[in-house]
Amino acid sequence: MSDSKTTRRDVILYAALAASLGLLGTPAQAADDAKVKTAMQTLKDETAKLGPPKLDGEALYFGSTKINDNFAIVDDVKAKHGGTATLFAKKGNNFMRVSTNVQKDGARAVGTILDPSGPAYAALNQGNAFYGMVDILGKIFDTGYEPIKSDAGAVIGIYYVGYAME
Repeated sequence: MSDSKTTRRDVILYAALAASLGLLGTPAQAADDAKVKTAMQTLKDETAKLGPPKLDGEALYFGSTKINDNFAIVDDVKAKHGGTATLFAKKGNNFMRVSTNVQKDGARAVGTILDPSGPAYAALNQGNAFYGMVDILGKIFDTGYEPIKSDAGAVIGIYYVGYAME
């Protein structure tokens, strides 16, 4: 017998597989996809205004602006588009939330990592974007993840936006 979390994960994986095979696709889903992509574009545009990204140890910068514990951009994206937004910095083999409005136990989930067994992790490590349903800290979200790359093309972080489905 599986618990509810396993069942939810199975549903998410099935939905992601079905979507990738073109078995799903409704006007509502297309609207949700457009909403995620619009919020993602805002997140990328706002960080680009600050300058090129760089990683200094565990600190993520855009231009000379340190992003760690700076919530202005992620909160601006939420104010404009709803949902949630996060900027992750690469830390070893993981990606750590350094600026987020995703909540964990009633506080910003700063310092938590992207699930290394989740569907977005492998795509991002290869420098590819991931869009789809994901379990984030126990809640299902319609998400978009795109790699943040250094001038040399290395993945140094992640842009994320998402909308709770529950």
